[in-house]
Amino acid sequence: MKQQLENIRLQALSSLDAANSPAELEELRVKWLGKKGELTAVLKMMGKLSAEERPIMGQLANSVRAEIEEKLEGRKAAIGAAVLEAKLAAEAIDVTIPGDAVTLGHQHPMNMVLQEVKDIFVGLGYQVVDGPEVELADYNFTRLNIEEGHPSRDRSDTFYFSDDDSVLLRTQTSPMQIRFMENHKPPFCMLAPGRVFRKDEADATHSPMFHQIEGLVVDEHITMGDLKGALISMMRKIYGAESEMRFRPHHFPFTEPSCEMDMQCHKCHGTGEIDGQVCSTCHGEGWIELLGAGMVHPKVLESCGIDPEKYSGFAFGMGLERMAMGRMRINDLRLIFDNDVRFLNQF
Repeated sequence: MKQQLENIRLQALSSLDAANSPAELEELRVKWLGKKGELTAVLKMMGKLSAEERPIMGQLANSVRAEIEEKLEGRKAAIGAAVLEAKLAAEAIDVTIPGDAVTLGHQHPMNMVLQEVKDIFVGLGYQVVDGPEVELADYNFTRLNIEEGHPSRDRSDTFYFSDDDSVLLRTQTSPMQIRFMENHKPPFCMLAPGRVFRKDEADATHSPMFHQIEGLVVDEHITMGDLKGALISMMRKIYGAESEMRFRPHHFPFTEPSCEMDMQCHKCHGTGEIDGQVCSTCHGEGWIELLGAGMVHPKVLESCGIDPEKYSGFAFGMGLERMAMGRMRINDLRLIFDNDVRFLNQF
């Protein structure tokens, strides 16, 4: 057995010296030290030795195992270093070669328009505020005078989180009106931009996630004329002095009276047609709806602790994507969300 152990030692050390890869080392480890390896097979024969021989052979076997393991670890370190050195040599970088030019990014077209709008209203004395996207139905609907049973509260229109429809993804930035009025006393002017969510199918002018800008002004003697003046001033600064706008009567539960503001379609210029075909941007209307607005409903003011007999106000909510479409002459809203660099580089 002594001779067998010596042969195993010599053969193992010799084969490990010849190994040149981690895979070869693993094969040799299994061959010599594994459960079915050469050394293990010899150790299984220890039971046939006399009591005097066992300690001697056991000590010799442990010595052989330790020497093989030490050699194995040494070769593993040497091969690892050689592999790393080869990899570094293969991946060496010539720092004297001129580098590739780095393309600088720029603001997304929506952010450009948002910044323009914010700058305009901040210049008019508005305060920009932010609020939660996961909202309570009490703020999103009830305290905005939107009663139970209103179509906008249907599950077909709104993303709800709870079975009792009390928690949802906000469908508008209007809840910030309530949150702001709870903590501020008139007079004030606020602007609340942010993402909103509705179960709309994605098409040229709709998306299930979009951005809205909510505005609110409350003071004594605020009139519809103040509302129209603020909106017309803002639109002319964004779209130019020659841009065509119109106001239409409408109904919103949280404003009374209410209106909608449209902009003449930038693609068909109000005709509703392009080359005899229905305009895909305005769907033949000739106008694109930009925002809803109106005088704040007395019930909304009262629910926030503001005396509607003393104070009045106006509110408006506009879609940022539609504003960007008109400002940047974009024909399909989906392009804004596609993140196609070829499209974004145009701006």
